[in-house]
Amino acid sequence: MSIDYLGHIDTPGQALPLYSFTVPAGFPSLAQDHIEREISLDELLGLCLPQVFLARAGGDSMKGVGIFDGDLVVVDRAIEAKPGLIVIAAPNNEPLIKTLCKDGEQLHSENATFAPRYIFESDELLIWGVVLYSIHSHTHARA
Repeated sequence: MSIDYLGHIDTPGQALPLYSFTVPAGFPSLAQDHIEREISLDELLGLCLPQVFLARAGGDSMKGVGIFDGDLVVVDRAIEAKPGLIVIAAPNNEPLIKTLCKDGEQLHSENATFAPRYIFESDELLIWGVVLYSIHSHTHARA
């Protein structure tokens, strides 16, 4: 799965209301008395932190963990990449979204139709960061 680097968010966004109830597959009346507090999504996702950046996923090799073609991913460069974490890895300067396996010896796709990417001694592997969140649009889900 490829990525397009979208950069950092420098200015905080607008705070949005957080309602004090869960929404069960419907959308109840959003009465003002149900507002618990206001939150900022960029604050909640850490988007204003200098080590956090956004990227757009390309391809479907990570669909098994819910990252689809065109999704935005929130990536933190400060988190240590450990086996089992989803990372932006750049073997030989080719950025990919993959699951890190076997202490950096293998990058695993989360789609059975894709083979693992093995890292050989001759390869240079850079880890750009750990994927914290993916943001998926549902507006085209039934289109």
